[in-house]
Amino acid sequence: MSEERANRLGEYLRARRGLVTPEQAGLPGGGNRRVPGLRREEVALLAGISGDYYLRLERGRDKNPSAQVLGAIARVLQLGELDHEYLLGLATTRARPRRRPRPERVPARLHQLLASVGVPAFVEGRAFDVLAANDLAVAFSPRLRSGNNRLRSLMLDPEEREFHQNWEAATEGLVAALRGSVGNEVEDPRIVELVGELALTSDRFRDLWGRHDVRVLEGGSAIVNHPVVGELQLHRDKLPVDGVLLVLYYADRGSPSDEKLRMLASLTGPVAAAPTPR
Repeated sequence: MSEERANRLGEYLRARRGLVTPEQAGLPGGGNRRVPGLRREEVALLAGISGDYYLRLERGRDKNPSAQVLGAIARVLQLGELDHEYLLGLATTRARPRRRPRPERVPARLHQLLASVGVPAFVEGRAFDVLAANDLAVAFSPRLRSGNNRLRSLMLDPEEREFHQNWEAATEGLVAALRGSVGNEVEDPRIVELVGELALTSDRFRDLWGRHDVRVLEGGSAIVNHPVVGELQLHRDKLPVDGVLLVLYYADRGSPSDEKLRMLASLTGPVAAAPTPR
């Protein structure tokens, strides 16, 4: 087991303290600082623990920090509720045995739904692999074709920069959502493969993955620039179904984006029959 895998808590603490400036923590800044954020001894001082103990935490020498200690550190590192929960999970799941990931299969009823729903819709797995998609989703974005990976496309495909009105925010959100989605199951072979590939090929991914930001995988809104119908302002819903996610894009009824989606659907033609379930 590599040092990174064996000491995820320490890796997380180092990453997060590097994001908090002395000024944000109420300390004087300036001087000859060799670290971008807080020093170890500053975190320890503000958390009310000894510098030696905090050093042992970062180096993985203390395997059972208390919830009170972690809560104090979370306060110093200005972690939100979700990040605090993630920190607690890193400290409490180290001894769990490795679990074999469940195979990802698209239920037959989802194939039928994709074939009948009149909006861009697709099914994705835990690593953002596109497992199935309807024709309108592919017309909306060719990167949503079954077999593609949304995170890989977002990071490496130049067309994605033009497609997303705010590509930087989209990449930040999706990488943080991957952290939130996989939690501490980072030894999942599919996650290891994807993270390893993107760490080698994308500077943007390396920077974001190293921040250890965490977000809940949920819906929201999106503004995209479609090459045929122009700007689309859409809602995005993500619905969990039997271990996979059904993702739907849709516009407010009667809005310009709704009309553009209808135009795109007319150019696409009738929704094709659903592919054969795996």
